[in-house]
Amino acid sequence: MFVGVRSRPIRTVLRWQLIATAALTLTAAVLWGAHGAASAALGGLVNVTAGWVSGWMGTRRRMHDAGEALRTMLRAEGTKIGLIIVQFWLVLANYKEIVVAGFLTTFVLTVLVSTAAIAVKDTRG
Repeated sequence: MFVGVRSRPIRTVLRWQLIATAALTLTAAVLWGAHGAASAALGGLVNVTAGWVSGWMGTRRRMHDAGEALRTMLRAEGTKIGLIIVQFWLVLANYKEIVVAGFLTTFVLTVLVSTAAIAVKDTRG
């Protein structure tokens, strides 16, 4: 499902973020209608796509030393933050009927879900 991401914890968290996004999209549809649902979906997808790209960058090749691992991790995290900023700008500048509460609530919840990655065990040997 998440092409190129070799880390089980990252794939698991991305799956949890999609589930949370789907649940909040349905909730927003009930509360605010179609624009609320679309806003909530976009809020979650901003974080899921940035997390997927970050996970792909961080796990696409084997690290040979700690310095290389640190540089790769920092590059992946910087890319993730950049993608979030660009996607936020794209959504807020182009979607005039956005329901900001739905968009931000879903975004923040998916960020909180991503912190649960530490609880997922990596079963690689």
